[in-house]
Amino acid sequence: MTDDMWAYRSGIIHPTGEDLTGYAVEAVDGHIGKIDRHSKEVADAYIVVDTGVWIFGKEVLLPAGTILRVDGASRTVHVDRTKEQIKAAPEFHRDNHLRDPDYRQEIGKYYAG
Repeated sequence: MTDDMWAYRSGIIHPTGEDLTGYAVEAVDGHIGKIDRHSKEVADAYIVVDTGVWIFGKEVLLPAGTILRVDGASRTVHVDRTKEQIKAAPEFHRDNHLRDPDYRQEIGKYYAG
């Protein structure tokens, strides 16, 4: 269920020793920003994307389960959501939500549904 959202999908090859910070992030319909932070922890993996001017400089948190593939050569992470789905996600505030279990559950339900 929502816990699956926090782990990489089967077949996703993640460069475990590689820092994804700075990688571009592409939704199914275009660029959404760059990775500002990421977690590789088992069952708690996510990326935090700085959206720049796209949604007024806000950050969004995407569970690892939304990642389709990681392209190390082009330094790009592809996710399986549209820009509108990402924009409509529950608001993320790094200082309040990064380790908040209630927020994590809310995000997991949003992206799982």
